[in-house]
Amino acid sequence: MKLNWKLKIAIVVGIFSLVLAGCSDAMGSMDHSKMSTGNSETPKTTDGKTVKTEVLTSNEFNLTAVASNQEIAPGKTLPVWTFNNSVPGPQLRVKQGDTVKVNLKNELSEPVTIHWHGVPVPNAMDGIPGVTQNAVQPGETFTYEFKADVPGTYWYHSHQDSVNQLDRGLYGSFIVEGKNEDKVDRDYTLMLDEWVSSGMNMSDSGMSGMNHSGMNMDSSSSPSSENGMSNNSMTMGDDMSMYDLFTINGKSGSLVDQLPVKEGDKVRIRLINAGYLSHQIHLHGHEFKVMATDGQPINNPSVLKDNIINIAPGERYDIEFVANNPGQWLIEDHSDNKAASGMKETIVYEGASAGSDQSNASEKLAAVDLTRYGQAGKTSFTLNQKYTMEYTMDLNTEMQDGNTVYTINGKTFPNTDALTVKKGDTVKVRLVNNSKTNDHPMHLHGHFFQVLSKNGKPLEGSPIIKDTLNVKPGEEYVIAFEADNPGNWMFHCHDLHHASAGMVTELKYTDFKTDFVADPNAGNMPE
Repeated sequence: MKLNWKLKIAIVVGIFSLVLAGCSDAMGSMDHSKMSTGNSETPKTTDGKTVKTEVLTSNEFNLTAVASNQEIAPGKTLPVWTFNNSVPGPQLRVKQGDTVKVNLKNELSEPVTIHWHGVPVPNAMDGIPGVTQNAVQPGETFTYEFKADVPGTYWYHSHQDSVNQLDRGLYGSFIVEGKNEDKVDRDYTLMLDEWVSSGMNMSDSGMSGMNHSGMNMDSSSSPSSENGMSNNSMTMGDDMSMYDLFTINGKSGSLVDQLPVKEGDKVRIRLINAGYLSHQIHLHGHEFKVMATDGQPINNPSVLKDNIINIAPGERYDIEFVANNPGQWLIEDHSDNKAASGMKETIVYEGASAGSDQSNASEKLAAVDLTRYGQAGKTSFTLNQKYTMEYTMDLNTEMQDGNTVYTINGKTFPNTDALTVKKGDTVKVRLVNNSKTNDHPMHLHGHFFQVLSKNGKPLEGSPIIKDTLNVKPGEEYVIAFEADNPGNWMFHCHDLHHASAGMVTELKYTDFKTDFVADPNAGNMPE
């Protein structure tokens, strides 16, 4: 049994830092301190000093998976895996209707893939090793090609051994600009994540081929560690302190870039949770609207102030505000975790003097309730209509053979029962979380679904269309979708520790035939 890469990185980071110090005169250490917030068009340099997150606007892109080093927090440089030499990788921006081509080159020591999270791509382009493609081997390339039909905020990440590879930094944002969307003056993307800066003393410090197949995990809405170890099995409990660095666009604390605005600007903030913990994001000093969730628009959103956005792993929220309160203002995480103090971004008005806005992260603020937000409108589905197929997914945390596993209807992947459909079927799914302490942000590949009810109550506000839905302990949601994208699709918890320990099933079209043949030597690891 091998362990989570972040714990292993923590063991070797001290030694690695000494090596860097000794070699810096010869090599130069990579400085990411000027990484942008996702809107810069300045290309990255290769001189080992300044690396910015690119925004690539085209319909053909080249992404190279490569190992690097990144200063995550002041004085904390970690070895990372990247797309194009930074975490996050470049933002890919396309226009609705574009045919997108992405050429992936793998320069890592392990196989990788790219999954287009939330994007309804053809099944062969979904990036799932052993299901839709073979993992891309070291030194090899693979081209993804699909049409970007649905505008919105999405992201991409490796789905090969994703619990570890996403954790290492293999992710970036993917934006599809709508043909008729409202224009804004500033458009910023904030990718949220968590990192480990210190860990335990372990004898096995290998860095490759890690998996969680033997881990005993029981996390509260997110992975965590009790910093204990027994007989090669890591006990994962409700202590989330393993992740002690929270980042925005790969930076924590004073390294996080500022967001410049001018008075009168209309500003869009795209929030993407690339981590495994939920974050409670608060915008100071301004009224705002939630324009979209998982890239899909909310009908007639109302004005909010001093509400938090509770964003779970895999989710996205687009918020907009008018810059009408000159000064310097925070966007910060109100999560109940001391590491949240590093997840702060400052909005800076042009010409503003040094800001005095203070954190109020300890203040308890009401979260936006999507079940009652916005205005009712035309929907595709209702609770009481007749559906072709109906399923119940009982999500639970169980002990099996001495290990904690995460189950769907009492089973773990690959032994879970698939949801079987035919093209054109209407499908209703009841999601029930019977875990006592674990959130389960459930992500369906290749499809959007409509949220019909929560805990037996129909939604009262805008129709809510999502691809990732956080189901908290004791909660029950009913969702519905049309089987309109033939293929074999994953449906899993996006706390990928839970997925790797069993909480995965598939949506399978019985009238779909694939030409894909899995290579037994490819090392395919779909979760």
